[in-house]
Parts: sequence; C-alpha cells; structure tokens
Amino acid sequence: MVAAVPPSQRPALPPVPSDDLPEPPAAVTEAADETEMPLPSDPRTFFLGGLFALGVLAALYVASSVILPVVFALVLNLLLQPGVRLLGRLHLPRAVGALLTVLLVIGAIVGLVAALSVPAANWAERLPEGIPGLEAHLQVMKGPIQALQKVIQQAEQVADAPPSRGSIVSVRRDLGITGALFAGTRSILDGLFTTVLVLYFLLVAGNIFLRRIVEILPTFGNKRQAVDISQQIQEDISAYLVTITAMNAAVGVTTAVAMYLCGLGDPLLWGTTAFLLNYIPILGPLFGVCIFVLVGMLSFESVWWALLPPALYFGIHLVEGESLTPMLLARRFTLNPVLIILSLVFWFWMWGMLGAILAVPMLAILKIISDRLRPLKALGHFLEGE
Repeated sequence: MVAAVPPSQRPALPPVPSDDLPEPPAAVTEAADETEMPLPSDPRTFFLGGLFALGVLAALYVASSVILPVVFALVLNLLLQPGVRLLGRLHLPRAVGALLTVLLVIGAIVGLVAALSVPAANWAERLPEGIPGLEAHLQVMKGPIQALQKVIQQAEQVADAPPSRGSIVSVRRDLGITGALFAGTRSILDGLFTTVLVLYFLLVAGNIFLRRIVEILPTFGNKRQAVDISQQIQEDISAYLVTITAMNAAVGVTTAVAMYLCGLGDPLLWGTTAFLLNYIPILGPLFGVCIFVLVGMLSFESVWWALLPPALYFGIHLVEGESLTPMLLARRFTLNPVLIILSLVFWFWMWGMLGAILAVPMLAILKIISDRLRPLKALGHFLEGE
C-alpha cells in the first residue's frame, strides 16, 4: 500500500511543453499588459534614452524659430479640426472649409489687436506719469523704483549710442529701441506666417498622416494601437483646448465687467488680458494679479481702493481655477501639479511665453502616448496626479 503524499510535499516537476495546452484568454492577456509597468533593467537603456532626450531638447532649442510655429500649428489644428469637419458636413470642400476657418481666426486676431491698440497705447503713456503715484503708495519700494528708472535710462542710452571704434561687430547707428522692436516684430510676423501656412495645410490634410502610418505598420495590433492613440489625442486635447478656451472667455468677460463696475476703465483691454493669461496655469494668474495691482495703484489714490481690482480678479480666478475647470477636466486629465509647474518653467525657458502656453497640452499628449505604449507605462503612471 502506497501512502499518499500531500500536495505541498510533492516535488515540483518541470513544465512539459505541449501544443495541446490552451492559451490564456485574450482579455486576461490584455488586462495583464495594462497593469504591468515594466522598467528597463539594462543601464545602457537609461543612458541611451537620456542622450536621445538631450539631443531632442537641444534640437528644439536651437531650431526653435522653425519648430515652435510648427508645434503651435499642430495644437491649433487639434482645436480647429472639429470646425472644419462641421463645415464638411455642410457639403463645403475641405480646402474651402480650412480657408474659412483660418481667415476667421486671423480676422478675430486682427480685430482684437485693432480694438486694443488705442487703450494699450494710452496706458503706456500713463505709466511714466504714474511713477510718482506709485512711489507715494509704496514708500518701501522707492529705492528699487528709482534703480529701475536708472537702469531703463542707461539701457536707452546704450541702445541709442553709436558703436565704439574697437568693436568687432558692426551695428547700424540708427538701431536703438525702435530698431530692436522692429526686429522683434519681424521675427513674430515670420513665425505667424509659418504657423498660418502649416495650419492651413494640416486642416486640409485631415487624417492623411494617420492613414499612412496605419498602412506602414506591420500587424493589425500595431495598426489598432496607432488609431487608438491618435483618436485619444484628438479627443482629449480638443476637449481640453475647447474647455479651457470657453472658461478663459468666461473669465475674460467676468473680469471686464468687474473692472468696469469698479471704475478702472477700458474693460475690453483687461478682459482680453485675463483671457490670454489664463492659458498659462498658475503662473499666468499670478502675473495677472501683479498687473492689476500696478493698474489699480496708477488709477486710484486710496491704497485700499487700488487693491480692489486685483482682489476681484483673484476671486474670479479662484472660482474658475479651483472649482469649475477641474470639475470639467477631471475625467480626462489627472496630471501631477508639480510636473505641470516644472513643465511651465522649462518650456518658458525654452520657447518663451508661447512655450508656457503649449506646456500643458504637450505634457498631456506625452501622458496619453505613455499610457498606451507598454514600455512607457511607468512614465505615464509617473505623470499621473491624484
């Protein structure tokens, strides 16, 4: 009689390869792939990945005059693509719909600049005259304000002065502040032209790049993954941009009404300022508070009355930024706020104000791609917020 051996004491047998064993269901495999976040074990992977990232960032910095308009056009394409599709449903050719959309955007920008040019020029003229008033309000800041005036005067003298004989680089004698502003305006116009040109052809092309990528990829799984990533980026980023634009418009209108009621004047200028600054999370509203503090002190004699415009603006932003916008975007975006701040600072250093505006959409795109590619799932989890 042979005694039965308990299962826990039986020796483990090596697995026997067999073609007859059933494979795990596809749903189980997909669930396992979704939960796994593999990390590369080879140090060379980290080293080569770091070198590649540094190379890409260096290229983005050096070629910013070309790459930045293209990236901005790609983001605007995600925002305006639903409008072009809507015009296509009205039986308009795609080229005509894209042209109408671009012309509408250009017309809105030109009209807004024309409407804001006069009040902005008036406030620029009032700024030198209001410096004594600022000194009266802020006696503590009297020394720094005088130092700032001295630095501005010295900068104007250096900019207007002719170059020395021993200078290696020849500079035109009439290149002062006006020439510097003209050079800056020319670079801005070049970037705008590139953005508009690329944007139009992106709107006309539609999903042609996605179709070409799907045709190139070898397996059906790769094709489905590419379509899924593309659709998720278009849906999430379009929803983000539309929601943020609508909320920024509401903030701009509310700020314009509040500034008009408190007697500040030029409500269109301050509403537009609040609308544009709200595209930059956290840092934009903080800069807006500083602007309204300065404007309030230039406009009112009483210190407490001068603090009313920034208090109203801060209250409006607090309601919008802490309750309404997070409630609308919570289902689509859960980004780490610390990484958002770091992204804003980094892209502002790389590309200036436009880089700060593009920081959050680019971070969201990176998270969407990382969440759907198995080797990058750990990065996507790292970017996720609470």
